[in-house]
Amino acid sequence: MAAKSKNGAETQRLNIETLMLGYLCVKDIDNLIEKVNVLDRFGLEDADIATICNCAIQSIRNSRQKAKRRD
Repeated sequence: MAAKSKNGAETQRLNIETLMLGYLCVKDIDNLIEKVNVLDRFGLEDADIATICNCAIQSIRNSRQKAKRRD
């Protein structure tokens, strides 16, 4: 395995910390739309939000659309 550069290791550490923080913030929320709204505030990408919510990326996109219709 090749050694990682400092920037790569720092980026990976930041990503893991962000995912853990995101998970902790939404662990008690049952509604996917509300989870997506909270995680959007972190500036996470669809794939990261899908990982945290344990669902498909398209489900995240659909939840965003439903949230827009609610407003």
